[in-house]
Amino acid sequence: MTKEFDCDICGSPDAEEIAVARRYMDSQPLHVCKNCGFVYVRKRRSPEEIGAAWSDEIYNSGNGEAQVAYTARIPAIKARQTFAAEFIDGSIGLRGKRVLDIGAGEGQFLEIIGGANYGANPFAVEPSQRNCELIKVAGIESFAGTIEEFRASPEFNKHPADIVTVVWTLENCQSCRFMFDAAYDALVDGGHLAVATGSRILVPFKKPLHCYLGNNAADTHSFRFSANSLANLLAISGFRISHSNQYIDSDWLVMIGEKAVGEQNFEWRKDDYQEVVDFFERWDRETRMFYEGM
Repeated sequence: MTKEFDCDICGSPDAEEIAVARRYMDSQPLHVCKNCGFVYVRKRRSPEEIGAAWSDEIYNSGNGEAQVAYTARIPAIKARQTFAAEFIDGSIGLRGKRVLDIGAGEGQFLEIIGGANYGANPFAVEPSQRNCELIKVAGIESFAGTIEEFRASPEFNKHPADIVTVVWTLENCQSCRFMFDAAYDALVDGGHLAVATGSRILVPFKKPLHCYLGNNAADTHSFRFSANSLANLLAISGFRISHSNQYIDSDWLVMIGEKAVGEQNFEWRKDDYQEVVDFFERWDRETRMFYEGM
C-alpha cells in the first residue's frame, strides 16, 4: 500500500517532476519541491513493506534457506562505513558512548565502532530477523523491527542514547521526519544525531546517473539530499548543526546535529528547484554521452 506525501521538509505540496529520472527508475517519478528544493518520491510504501523488502527481497532470497541476495560485507561498503566512523569519532568522540544505530543491516558498522579503535557501546534497530541474529553473534544487542515499531515498543525507553547514527538508511525509510523525531526522543539532552548518506546532490558527478538512480523497486530511495536540505531537516527536527564534511573529503554526505532543548531559530538554506532540475538534466546528458543505449 502506498501513501502520497508532500515535501517532508517545508510541507509544500507544490513540486515539479524531474522527468529524466524516469529513464533510470523504471518509470517511477521523482519530484523536487518548488519551495525549498528538496528531492523526494511522492508515493511511498508503508514502513512494514519497506522493512519486509529489505528483510526478504534484498538481504534474503526468501526461499527458506536464507541465501543472501545482498551483503554489505564488501570492501567498498566497509570503506564508507569506516569513513563515517572516523568522521563521527573525530567530531564528537565515540569511546564509551551509547550508540543507537537505526537500520543496522548486518551490523558491520556497529562492529567497527564497537571495536578497540573506537570503543563505543552500540545497540541496533534492524527490521531483518536474519541480520539481528548475525548482530547477536557479534555480541551486540538489537531490536528486530522498523524504527516505527521500536518507537512504539516498551524497549524504546530502555535504551537512551548519547549518539544516534543513521548510516546509509535515511534514504530508505517512509518518513525522514519520523525517523529524526524518533532519534530526538531516544537521545539524552546534549546528545547527537549523526547521519551519513550517499544520496547526495548538487556536487560534481563522480559516477553515471544509472549508478545513482536505481530501478530496483525493493530498494527505491525516497529522498536525495543536498547539504542544504539535510541541514534543514536536522534543524526543523530540533537539532543544531555541529559538524559536516566537505565535498572535497568525499561525495558521501556526513552531518551531525546536537539535540537542542526548547525552541531554536534557524535560517532556511533553500536550494533553487530549477537548479536541481538542471543538475539532473546535465547528469543525464553526460551519462548518455559516455554510456550508449541509456
